[in-house]
Amino acid sequence: MSKAFKLTLDVQFASESLEQTWSPLISKRKIGNWIKKALQQDARMTVRFVGNAESKKLNATYRHKDYATNILTFPYDIDPASNALNADLVICLPALKKEALAQKKSIEQHLIHLIVHGTLHAQGFDHEDEIEAEAMEELEINILKSLKQANPYC
Repeated sequence: MSKAFKLTLDVQFASESLEQTWSPLISKRKIGNWIKKALQQDARMTVRFVGNAESKKLNATYRHKDYATNILTFPYDIDPASNALNADLVICLPALKKEALAQKKSIEQHLIHLIVHGTLHAQGFDHEDEIEAEAMEELEINILKSLKQANPYC
């Protein structure tokens, strides 16, 4: 049995309208469970749900790409007192919905995948080259399988 890592989680919505529309589907408990499946260390994480404008601005500022994107991951330094990972995941809800429809998935299925993907990025996993991409994909697929989710890459 794998070690259960401690997670301190904050969930934010960029606006009241986003929260009213999406909070029935997105619970802190579910998000915490999905993140914990992908954790390999203790963590303090914030998951922020935003619209297109905030996602586009953040993507332009930090990745120099002029469009809203599904998820952005912001890892910070490890907390020296607790040795916990500190990271923010910023999820663009309109992009999430559009991609889920295009991929013929439920919004929750796609959200689970993005949360796992972002959590792995926060811990230093990447897909910049083929070897890293294969290792990250394999880990992602196994985590999603443990959450009873299909392989998103098929």
